Amino acid sequence: MTSDKLTVNALQVLRDEIRKQMNEMSDHISGGGCNDFAEYQHCTGIIKGLAVAERELLDLNQRIEGA
Repeated sequence: MTSDKLTVNALQVLRDEIRKQMNEMSDHISGGGCNDFAEYQHCTGIIKGLAVAERELLDLNQRIEGA
């Protein structure tokens, strides 16, 4: 059981870091940090990728807790 708790805590740390990076990238975009459309597309692509990773972590966490 302790191993499961450690795993869930590790997943939470990863999720928090992913969320932090998503927020930083969103702030960059909303603050006018993109110099052109190509940079905007790049930034939104990063956000989309991080969102997929976050969803996978949430799903993994549910599977671990349900086991």
